[in-house]
Amino acid sequence: MRSLDGYDAWTALAREALRSGTLAGLAMIPFAALFQFLGLRVNEYGRKTLGLLVGEAPPTLHTLLTFALHLVISWIAAVPLLLLLGRVADLRARVCVGLFYGAVFYAAVNSLALPVAFGDPTPWELGFATVYPSLVVHLVFGSVVALAARPARV
Repeated sequence: MRSLDGYDAWTALAREALRSGTLAGLAMIPFAALFQFLGLRVNEYGRKTLGLLVGEAPPTLHTLLTFALHLVISWIAAVPLLLLLGRVADLRARVCVGLFYGAVFYAAVNSLALPVAFGDPTPWELGFATVYPSLVVHLVFGSVVALAARPARV
């Protein structure tokens, strides 16, 4: 599969996922930090997933591993959105697609699949104060990927 300029399209997609996923992953951090400062629940499943992967870790190592895991997840999560954005040229439409993707990703993965996988109640069962922080962070992710991604070639 080749793109118009001769680069392997899959390699280009991977590079774009690394670039835009990193920017979006970094953009999420201040919002998550603010919500944590306010005593609200964010990154619940990042913490639980890291615990499954490495168990207990000293605080500094735990922070570094959490950051690394967050970036890897951001890279992977950027790929489907980049594929969706591939034919959308208008910036406003791209941002709308990104916001929609962030909301759907939150609903499907963070508010349903992960709670079920970990045997937890869904955020919807726990109340709006559990829903909105993570939802906002995922909306930030989708919109930043949409803004950062290279414009579509239509």
